[in-house]
Amino acid sequence: MTYVLVLVMLTLAFPWGGVAIARRLAGVLPPRCACWILTAAAVLLAGGTISALVGLFHVPFLASLEHLSLSRVLEEWPAAVPFAFAAGAVMLIQLVLLVRRWLQHRSLLKRAWLLADEGAGDGDLLVVAGDDVDAFALPGYRGRHGRVVVTSGMVRSLKAGEREVLLAHERAHLTGRHHLLSTLVDLAAVVHPALRRLREALAFHLERWADEEAAMIVGDRRVAAAAIARAALARSSHGRTGEYPLLSATSGPVPQRVEALLLPEPAVPQGGARRAGVAALAGTVVVAAVAALAVAYGLHEYVEFAAGRLTGAGGGCSSLWSALDALFGSGAA
Repeated sequence: MTYVLVLVMLTLAFPWGGVAIARRLAGVLPPRCACWILTAAAVLLAGGTISALVGLFHVPFLASLEHLSLSRVLEEWPAAVPFAFAAGAVMLIQLVLLVRRWLQHRSLLKRAWLLADEGAGDGDLLVVAGDDVDAFALPGYRGRHGRVVVTSGMVRSLKAGEREVLLAHERAHLTGRHHLLSTLVDLAAVVHPALRRLREALAFHLERWADEEAAMIVGDRRVAAAAIARAALARSSHGRTGEYPLLSATSGPVPQRVEALLLPEPAVPQGGARRAGVAALAGTVVVAAVAALAVAYGLHEYVEFAAGRLTGAGGGCSSLWSALDALFGSGAA
């Protein structure tokens, strides 16, 4: 079991490195590319974590398939069953947290639609009466199409050109289906604590993506920057923290967003640095996925080999696996 447990530990540790590389890479890519990189990294690293836990959890089950009693498993591999139970407990906690988080998302979306029902408007725009200063992209819900919700307080706070920027920003969230990327990363963050940092990074880059779309539509990056700054200032006394799934132009680190809009439009960097960053990220997530698969396959082969030794049947284990078993001395671990 020694090298199997090493593989498990490495697989569970990979997300920390993967997150650091993904965040660094996202910082040098255009917002759209950054969002896809962060989402892919979160999903793959979460999948590797779950695969490792499932593989560890299946040790007693695999032993039962080889007609070994639980007491015999404990006698030969005392650490196997405790680790399996620990993996099962972690997965149960993850499941509870995932369900809880999903229900929180649905509850927030339902409340937002109840607020939107009080609004009036045309097409995809709903204006809600009131002194609150707010605006957000409201994803579709139960067959209803997504809407841009703006309070009358926000409308009064902006000039005509700035209102155009705000609406273009929120529509970019809807057309880009940014809430789906937020959902994936938010749920992945429940699986492994390291992935929470990807959730924060994604929220920023989603806003940057929508900022760039709005700037392109209005054709003036300075006007777009001024609109984002004014909307955030007007909203500051009421502030929401950018909760999913309500993607708002006033959320995230606004000063950095405004500064980026005052610079030329971002482009995909060229040269060795970009290739090295992409290769490093790809290498991290691929190694994590391969290690997780190796754990699942390795545990099955290990139990089969050990069962063959105990029953005198040889276990049908491959020569490669026998060599690994001998190399790491895991026969009685």
